[in-house]
Amino acid sequence: MFEPNMLLAAMNNADSNNHNYNHEDNNNEGFLRDDEFDSPNTKSGSENQEGGSGNDQDPLHPNKKKRYHRHTQLQIQEMEAFFKECPHPDDKQRKQLSRELNLEPLQVKFWFQNKRTQMKNHHERHENSHLRAENEKLRNDNLRYREALANASCPNCGGPTAIGEMSFDEHQLRLENARLREEIDRISAIAAKYVGKPVSNYPLMSPPPLPPRPLELAMGNIGGEAYGNNPNDLLKSITAPTESDKPVIIDLSVAAMEELMRMVQVDEPLWKSLVLDEEEYARTFPRGIGPRPAGYRSEASRESAVVIMNHVNIVEILMDVNQWSTIFAGMVSRAMTLAVLSTGVAGNYNGALQVMSAEFQVPSPLVPTRETYFARYCKQQGDGSWAVVDISLDSLQPNPPARCRRRASGCLIQELPNGYSKVTWVEHVEVDDRGVHNLYKHMVSTGHAFGAKRWVAILDRQCERLASVMATNISSGEVGVITNQEGRRSMLKLAERMVISFCAGVSASTAHTWTTLSGTGAEDVRVMTRKSVDDPGRPPGIVLSAATSFWIPVPPKRVFDFLRDENSRNEWDILSNGGVVQEMAHIANGRDTGNCVSLLRSANSSQSNMLILQESCTDPTASFVIYAPVDIVAMNIVLNGGDPDYVALLPSGFAILPDGNANSGAPGGDGGSLLTVAFQILVDSVPTAKLSLGSVATVNNLIACTVERIKASMSCETA
Repeated sequence: MFEPNMLLAAMNNADSNNHNYNHEDNNNEGFLRDDEFDSPNTKSGSENQEGGSGNDQDPLHPNKKKRYHRHTQLQIQEMEAFFKECPHPDDKQRKQLSRELNLEPLQVKFWFQNKRTQMKNHHERHENSHLRAENEKLRNDNLRYREALANASCPNCGGPTAIGEMSFDEHQLRLENARLREEIDRISAIAAKYVGKPVSNYPLMSPPPLPPRPLELAMGNIGGEAYGNNPNDLLKSITAPTESDKPVIIDLSVAAMEELMRMVQVDEPLWKSLVLDEEEYARTFPRGIGPRPAGYRSEASRESAVVIMNHVNIVEILMDVNQWSTIFAGMVSRAMTLAVLSTGVAGNYNGALQVMSAEFQVPSPLVPTRETYFARYCKQQGDGSWAVVDISLDSLQPNPPARCRRRASGCLIQELPNGYSKVTWVEHVEVDDRGVHNLYKHMVSTGHAFGAKRWVAILDRQCERLASVMATNISSGEVGVITNQEGRRSMLKLAERMVISFCAGVSASTAHTWTTLSGTGAEDVRVMTRKSVDDPGRPPGIVLSAATSFWIPVPPKRVFDFLRDENSRNEWDILSNGGVVQEMAHIANGRDTGNCVSLLRSANSSQSNMLILQESCTDPTASFVIYAPVDIVAMNIVLNGGDPDYVALLPSGFAILPDGNANSGAPGGDGGSLLTVAFQILVDSVPTAKLSLGSVATVNNLIACTVERIKASMSCETA
């Protein structure tokens, strides 16, 4: 147990390294009295003995009462202000101060000595009080544990337990716990000695609780329903690492961190025109996860950007699986932390090491997801500079499930002024992508789908979105702008859940509980169904989803602007019955005017009690227009700051990706677009009802007609 005397001894040892400080303390021991610390305005130097320190005695008049000099209030204020800036003035500064305050240099010197001693003793009293409270807390905990042990009962027979009888595993855990406590005490003593701060300032057992993010995960518990019950789920076969695996994981992670830093900082010959030289890479990093498997293709990319977020917050997002999968919902369909080997030191994520599994997606049913099992390691590189690296652990699994291996991939985060950060991202994977549809082959092979540019673009976009949530200086002059802070927060959270649900419903994940139906009449349309029961975020009943992807020779920005514009909505939205759609309210959440959450209303809609919630978002790598009908009463509650989790949503919409080919035949040479269209329709409000073929045909016709209308409108614009 940590004793208060250990800390005081360590602090005194640290103080002895300062020669001036120690010399002054020795001179003042006979001068200062305990009662002189009680009044900082008078006793901390406002009264000084004239002519010498408290150790000076008049040999001719030993009983003569010493004469005190009381400083003026102005002198005290000036010296207090100077003390805050410089508690140890040199001779030149003391002389200058004495001339300004009309005092003797010795008077100034003694005042500063008194003040320093007063501050030191005040600090020691405060620390002693804190340590006494901690000691009392530990003593009470000890008594409570003793009482619990005395009253413990055997779980098998119900009788009293014998403390001396414990399993071998429990005995080993107790020994390991004792060893770790000794290690913590040793490191704490060193920290107190050399850093000069008490151990209580360093919570060593776990990192601080993460502050509530403005936009928390809206899909619920990762690894629960999101993983589904599909027996073909590849990630379900992954298990947590064993004790024998942990040293291997640590070695791989440390080597991966070194590799990442080289990949981030070195240009040629490792990187040539932003392309990784595979031969130079093999010579530079002979260690790692082994040679590339047969049939796998290598993807390597590097990208940098300045984002509007503090570097500490970015590290917290990357090291928390819920925040990470929410921020990168467009790429991370699901993720799970399987084991935490280290939580970091000194109350932060420096040295934190986790074992994770994740599934990466493209918002299209034509691109298989990439499942991976990896370690994530965080390390502080210097003041305001952090690195987070991933490295695959497939070799530790008896039957590696993944078609994707992550070599050292991650990012370096550097602090910039005004709360900004520079993020340099490296993405280096080896993948078997033979299952990718020909329509997406070029986009995937060039790194546009899963590369570093995509990760950085999403992070930059989400940082803007989070900044808009926290914004308080919202202009109220523009019509339709939502200025209520709580209402903005609730509406953005609802829109976030809508986007996550849409992305999860269109990707080719192996874990979805949706069932693919046969005999739909159109091979390029994927139709799936699920039953929704007791889910407050979805209407109860049978939900039918249809999704398809196709290429269109129009640049992505033009497609995005067309689909998000309420004035052109009646050209493709069959359900609007050709009526005019009006924007009722909106929240701008980014630099681009296309980044917006809106509430729309159709003039010709047969359901007057319904509105349309729409989020449109765009970055250089992808754009989305996602919408869902919402009840007008429920939206009023949300706009007043109510809980949005109980608003039922069935999102539909569009994912627009660049085809990655500037010579694909699109006008202007900007390349064409890969457009995914997806609908979710409630076909029966009774979950136990049977799905009719007529419902399947209706949804299939809906998506086919929508695709034809979009192609016709876009061809007219480009004609």
